[in-house]
Amino acid sequence: MSPDLASAASDLAAGLIATAPSGCDVEAIVPASAEVSIPGMADVRQLPLARRELAASWQIGLAPGVGGGMIHSASLMAPLVRHDRVHDHDQTTVTVWDLQAWEAPDCLSKTAVAWHRAMLKRAAKHADAIVVPSHAMAERLTEIAKVGSRVRVIPGAAPDGFVVPLDAAARRDALSLPAGYIVLTGSLESLRAGFAAAVAAGRDAVVLDAPEGAEPRIAEVAAAAGLPESRAHIRGSLSRDDRAAVFAGAAALAATGELTAWPWRVIEAMTLGVPVVAVDSATHRDVIVDGGAIVAASDLPAAVEDAVGAGARRLSVLGADRSRAFSWMSSAERVWGLHADL
Repeated sequence: MSPDLASAASDLAAGLIATAPSGCDVEAIVPASAEVSIPGMADVRQLPLARRELAASWQIGLAPGVGGGMIHSASLMAPLVRHDRVHDHDQTTVTVWDLQAWEAPDCLSKTAVAWHRAMLKRAAKHADAIVVPSHAMAERLTEIAKVGSRVRVIPGAAPDGFVVPLDAAARRDALSLPAGYIVLTGSLESLRAGFAAAVAAGRDAVVLDAPEGAEPRIAEVAAAAGLPESRAHIRGSLSRDDRAAVFAGAAALAATGELTAWPWRVIEAMTLGVPVVAVDSATHRDVIVDGGAIVAASDLPAAVEDAVGAGARRLSVLGADRSRAFSWMSSAERVWGLHADL
C-alpha cells in the first residue's frame, strides 16, 4: 500500500471511531504481522497471511478467516467474495483512488496493473458499493467497469495534523532546497509544461513523488525545457512532515497531471495556503473548483508567473478556504451514512 493510502486508511479509521453511531464499534482487519495502533479501536483482527500473500489470495477470491459484518476498505484491497447483505446484513465496500492501471499502465509494473484490474472486476461483481473521491472519477469509472449505480463519492483530505513543522527550515536544508521554488507534480510527459512554467517565473522547480529510478529522465525533461540540472530538484516519496516543510518554502504548486486520480498534493498545498495552478482536467475542475487557477497546459507559464506575483495572495486565500471542504471526520460521517443506506 502506498504511503498516501496507508495514511488515508489510518485517518479514516480514526474518523470512523470518532463518529461511530451509538452501539457501533470499529475493528481493523490486517495482514499477519501488521501493527495498528489507533485510540478507540475495539479490536484488531489479524489474518494468517502476510500482505503480499493476502493480496494474491483475495485476487482469486479466497478469503479465509475474514468473517462477515460491515467491511469498509480504504482501497481495493478487500475480501471481495459472495455474501448475503439482505439476510446476514454483511456488507463489503471498497475505495478506488486512481485509475492509473487503466489510463497509464506503463507507469506501473505488470503485476500491479493485473492486480488492480482483477480487483476492480471482483468489486464490480461482489462489492455493495464502490467509493471514489470525486464525481469526475465516478463518471470515468462507469466507463471502465460495470458498476451500475453502486458508485458513491466520498472525498479524501490532507493528513490529520498536516501543519508546517517547527523544524521546516532544517528539513528543507536537509533536502538541499533553495528558497521560493515551484513545486511540480505530474507524469514524466506532463512535467514538461511545469518546468517551462518554472523557467518563465525565474524559479527553481521541486518535483515531488518521482518514481524510483526516474530522476535522470526527469532531469533530461527539465533541461529540454530550459531548466538546468542544478535548478531541478527531483525528490521521491517524502514523509508527511517533509512534504509540509517543502510546501512551506514554495511560492506555488503547479499540478500538471491529467490522470483521473485524487490530487493528494493539491489538497495539501491548499491546506497550507500555497497558491495552486493546475492543468485543466475533469478531476481538477471537480476538486479545486475556485480554490486555484485551472488553465490549459499552454497557459501554465503565464498562470504560474501570476501565482508567484500579483495573484499570490488571492490564490493563497482561495485555496485555504477551499481546503476546508475536505476533512476525514466529514468523510467518516459519509461512510457511516453509506452503510446505513445499504
